[in-house]
Amino acid sequence: MIPTIEWHGPNVRMIDQRKLPARIEWYTCRGYRDVIRGIGDMVIRGAPAIGVAAAMGLALGARSISAGTYAVFSGKFGKIANEMFLARPTAVNLRWAIDRMSGLVASMADSPVEDIKAALFEESEKILIEDIEINRRLGKSGARLVPDGATILTHCNAGSLATGGYGTALGVIRAAHEAGRNIAVIADETRPWLQGLRLTAFELMEDSIPVTVIADNAAGSLMRQKKIDLVITGADRIAANGDVANKIGTYQVAVLARENKIPFYVAAPISTIDGTIKNGDLIPVEQRGPEEISRFGGREMGPSGVSVLNPAFDVTPAKYVSAIITEKGIIKSPYRKAIRGLLDL
Repeated sequence: MIPTIEWHGPNVRMIDQRKLPARIEWYTCRGYRDVIRGIGDMVIRGAPAIGVAAAMGLALGARSISAGTYAVFSGKFGKIANEMFLARPTAVNLRWAIDRMSGLVASMADSPVEDIKAALFEESEKILIEDIEINRRLGKSGARLVPDGATILTHCNAGSLATGGYGTALGVIRAAHEAGRNIAVIADETRPWLQGLRLTAFELMEDSIPVTVIADNAAGSLMRQKKIDLVITGADRIAANGDVANKIGTYQVAVLARENKIPFYVAAPISTIDGTIKNGDLIPVEQRGPEEISRFGGREMGPSGVSVLNPAFDVTPAKYVSAIITEKGIIKSPYRKAIRGLLDL
């Protein structure tokens, strides 16, 4: 499995996912603003991976701070954290990682600045290792929902490339495959960035898991023909009531699954659950540039000047979610009560 992101000497490097599957190319970050650009420009994507990148970016930024006292260091670090926070608004793991790294700084107010910098580096490594372990536990937890012989639909990419490693939705699929289940995957192409075609298909083929790619608008027809047994997606943020923000197009897949009596599962670490957000209507949805829709392969595909709306995510109401798979186990409706108990663990 290719590492999504890692420390490489004094720098952070990440697989440039814009170049996959044609070639594997590393994007090197020598400063924290390189990490911010990498997140914003989709070099790295997926909520857990963005969280890891933010942690490493803050550790990288901390190294560049020239300060003789904690007060000066803390003030400069806070400004870097604020810049990092603005990289992408929907993925809650970004804020989670920033809060964790900022909390570490606050806890070391009596320590020398150099010790704080070293601790931030170690914490970013810890977050990466923890994410991989969490995904493996999540995968094992969710694999029991996958029957032998199942055909699974997934939307976007929630694999090792969207996390520190192993994956969330694809982590469940990988765990089922490793357990000897005879499964196959159907991957939505996932417009406009084609994460399903470029990334999910790439990952599954690397693992010798049968995969077929379909156009986003073909899912309903296949469900009606009973060619799909269950749906598993990841999530970028889950509200306190179980509403789920994920890649644009997820909502329609969930509605179609309900109509066709197919289970719709969401796989996500607990860090993706935002207990401060009451419901999905309050989740900020990132709006991206029109060129992602109107241009393809460097060519303008629509009439010049046409208006384009390009939300990167949508929100699936909890009533369409059959279960949420986490590293602590599987939770079902009523989600508000289940999530409250989960976050209190």
